[in-house]
Amino acid sequence: MLNGQESLIRDIESAVAKRPASHRAESLRYVTDLFVAQAPNFTEEQVSLFDDVIARLAVQIEVSARVLLAQRLAVIPNAPPKVVNSLAADEEIDVAGPVLTQSERLNEAVLVAAARIRGQGHLLAISRRKKIATSITDVLVERGDKTVVLSAVANAGALFSNSGFAILVQRSDGDDQIASGVGLRSEMPRHHFLKLLTVASESVRTKLERANPQAAEEIRRVVREVTNKTQAQSIASSYEYSRARKVVTERCIGDRISSSDLSEFATTGKFEETVVVLSLLANMPVATIERALLQERTELLLSIFKTAGLLWSDVNLVLQLRARNHAMSMADVEQCLASYERLKVTTAKLVVDYHCRPVRSK
Repeated sequence: MLNGQESLIRDIESAVAKRPASHRAESLRYVTDLFVAQAPNFTEEQVSLFDDVIARLAVQIEVSARVLLAQRLAVIPNAPPKVVNSLAADEEIDVAGPVLTQSERLNEAVLVAAARIRGQGHLLAISRRKKIATSITDVLVERGDKTVVLSAVANAGALFSNSGFAILVQRSDGDDQIASGVGLRSEMPRHHFLKLLTVASESVRTKLERANPQAAEEIRRVVREVTNKTQAQSIASSYEYSRARKVVTERCIGDRISSSDLSEFATTGKFEETVVVLSLLANMPVATIERALLQERTELLLSIFKTAGLLWSDVNLVLQLRARNHAMSMADVEQCLASYERLKVTTAKLVVDYHCRPVRSK
């Protein structure tokens, strides 16, 4: 037996059927008022009854009436599901917007469908939801414009998949706003963070350090690792080192590279050739050798010499070459040579390992 509320709904439905279409909007407001006033008290079966009535009344009503309906139902947790889904699919953003942003009734499939086919206004509305699943953000970061992407990455309730983060990193290239927003996501996988740092500007990197003071040293270390890796790729493919590598290969064809080759190139001022030979002797990347030769501190360079087993005389010649390309006095050279004699191989290996360990992803 129907209770009083259900009987009222049936009576309204019956009365509506007898009224002209011109009164449809008025009937819709009346039924919606009834539902909104008592929504928390209705069972799902009763909500279903309202769903049927409101859905029929909402057919072919004016946009302004649909907007009002969407605004009223969007904030109700147990809103009629068929009506809410219909409003979410509406082409008019003023109708779909409130529901896409606020309604708890919308399931994941409906939101994904809307994100795939609707315009940027719909995507922006979805990006502002309290919680957003990865299947939805995958579509937002792929189809959304910059405003949508910034809204999504700033949303603490949004979850991003591995592929979603990959797309975000791509979109960060040349865009400081997106790069900053993505970089501030604490759950971002480290391998994506490393990639982000290769495309982020210096100002973005500084901002990330300031936003995470407790992790500033880690960020700086990661930047060093990524920068070294990027330099290695760039330097290894450069014209100068391609030429130098060819010269070294032709000179040493059929023979193993030796310290005498290093000494000769260093003596004649062949910087690139010296770097290539030293990289072969030490079994280290060209970029690492170049960095060690050009940076102000000499700990890494001396450690590379020691691990390669070079004699004092060979080291001296390379340091003389370094003095031509770096602000290094003869007194500095003598001090380095003295330090080299005291340096133990075990210590040198530790220094090299620290500076040259590979970037590891989680």
